[in-house]
Amino acid sequence: MRAFSVHPDAPVQARRAVKWLAPGMGVKRWVTLFVACAALLALGFMHLVWTGPLHFVATRWILRLNALVEPGPVPLWVAGAVVMALAFVGAVWSVLMLNRSLLYATGTSPSMAVDVIYSRRSLSRGARIVAIGGGTGLSNLLAGLKAHTGNITAIVTVADDGGSSGRLREALDMIAPGDLTDCLAALSDSPVLARLLLHRFRRGEGLEGHTFGNLMLATLSEEQGGLQDAMSELHEVLNICGRVYPATTKPATLLAHLEDGSVIAGESQLAVERAGRGVTHITLEPPDLPALPAVLEAIASADMIVLGPGSLFTSLIPAILVPDVAHALRASSAPIVYVASLMTEPGETDGLTLEEHERMIARHLNRAPDVVLVNSAPIPLGVRERYSREGAHVLGTHGYLSGALRRRVRYAPVLQQGHARHDPAKLAAALLALLSELPHAHPDE
Repeated sequence: MRAFSVHPDAPVQARRAVKWLAPGMGVKRWVTLFVACAALLALGFMHLVWTGPLHFVATRWILRLNALVEPGPVPLWVAGAVVMALAFVGAVWSVLMLNRSLLYATGTSPSMAVDVIYSRRSLSRGARIVAIGGGTGLSNLLAGLKAHTGNITAIVTVADDGGSSGRLREALDMIAPGDLTDCLAALSDSPVLARLLLHRFRRGEGLEGHTFGNLMLATLSEEQGGLQDAMSELHEVLNICGRVYPATTKPATLLAHLEDGSVIAGESQLAVERAGRGVTHITLEPPDLPALPAVLEAIASADMIVLGPGSLFTSLIPAILVPDVAHALRASSAPIVYVASLMTEPGETDGLTLEEHERMIARHLNRAPDVVLVNSAPIPLGVRERYSREGAHVLGTHGYLSGALRRRVRYAPVLQQGHARHDPAKLAAALLALLSELPHAHPDE
């Protein structure tokens, strides 16, 4: 499952040279074949001229070569070895120069070619990981995972109805594009494209507040009558390491059902209207939302399914409420790992404990996560105070975890320094370490 690794402290040129030796690159086999064919060609040529009708020509040529090398005769095997060595060097040099010319002709520098091949070949043999959720948490996770595997599938919630996404959704009756844009940028192998996708317009009538990525997705949705037919082309254009799909292809509205019987409609209204009242469950309107076949195939073939990190009610639960997605998750033999949030969400999950987060996921999915990954690194006091002023507090256990949950909790230091958020590299490493430990069995077994 693990991808070929190169020591990060090695010089750049050395790292690139070593990458050519990574298994599955499709390079060493062809070089070996070329050398073998060149040797056979030389042997065949010598056999042809030495034992055939051109024997006298070959003999005369060798004798003249001997006379040029030194006054005395040179053994034939020495002359042959020199010729073969020169021929081999020339053959290799010709191949290198041919590749260099071809790469430049396609707009790719030779120094970048090894990185591209490494990403496409070596990382393509990495673990098949499905990540579900939305917001900053999911995009951070994807940014960390893409250094280890190219078999990433992000299933993104599209129920957002605020900000740029809400405006585009209302105007065009499309799924919310904001979280899709963030995930596409996180998985793009092009820093320039990633930066452009996230660029937010600060001025311009009708443009202010929108990101370039949101407008691009809106254009594709309008042109093709939805994003479902455009996702494959979009992955190629943006040079995506993995795949990003919406949880559903139809616009959906989040409905939060409260303890007093009232219902809050709209993701953006939950924190505003909840006013401390408890949320009993979440539904989507309409309830019978479709899912892309590619999403269901990714879940069925996954080695690990990751929920979060992300907002419980507005990122994680809406994505698993799509009927076909929920059914595929329950039927999957892959372990489901819930990455617990570090902080509560102001106005949304105030007062909820870690166990209540996990119980809410299990209730909506009808399957409990196999593992709950919890940060073990202490959050500095200054960071906690800064978040507290915004209404967010450390997600705790309130001193108690049930035995059933305690057996499924795993701890790892995944905190990003100076912030109360997950570090992409540390979180990816912790998940891959879990993958090597967890059994791959059907939940009913």
